[in-house]
Amino acid sequence: MATFVVLLKGVNVGKARRVPMADFKGSLLELGCTKVTTLLNSGNAVIKHPKAEADALAKKIAAALARRFGFDVPVIVKSGTEFNCVVAENVLLVPAEEHPRVLVAFAQSKEALSALGTLSKYISEPEQFLLKGQAAYLYCAGGILDSQAAKAILGVIGKSVTTRNWATVLKLHALANSDA
Repeated sequence: MATFVVLLKGVNVGKARRVPMADFKGSLLELGCTKVTTLLNSGNAVIKHPKAEADALAKKIAAALARRFGFDVPVIVKSGTEFNCVVAENVLLVPAEEHPRVLVAFAQSKEALSALGTLSKYISEPEQFLLKGQAAYLYCAGGILDSQAAKAILGVIGKSVTTRNWATVLKLHALANSDA
């Protein structure tokens, strides 16, 4: 059984596009996933699946959610190995209290991830931006709401990615590497 981290984009932010976590979990179980654990109310799950590849699983989950909820939900799936790389590749050394100011952008395709390279023009010191093999990392030293780079990654430039803050990434990493 392989471990995967499932990330939904743009759900449960406002009143529209609601995906209750119990229904999300039910959809994953119907697709043959086991040991399904959701985290927070923003579309995060850690699962086990017997045969799936991340890209194929992302498509199956997106189709199942569209059938169940009547709207498209962008889905990004990373294998446990890929997710471990996401954590290892982050060389932004910030104290724990700054973890909510570090955005990690995930993409299903390498092309969508590499498109984030244009974010560098929005970076203002002391912000930092890294584009690595599995994810992009943005440290918003002055806060996410005041960062032009954060607005860009959460807007048009980031239309094909989903973001999580570093604190959430670490929680998902711990779940993906536990035997619970």
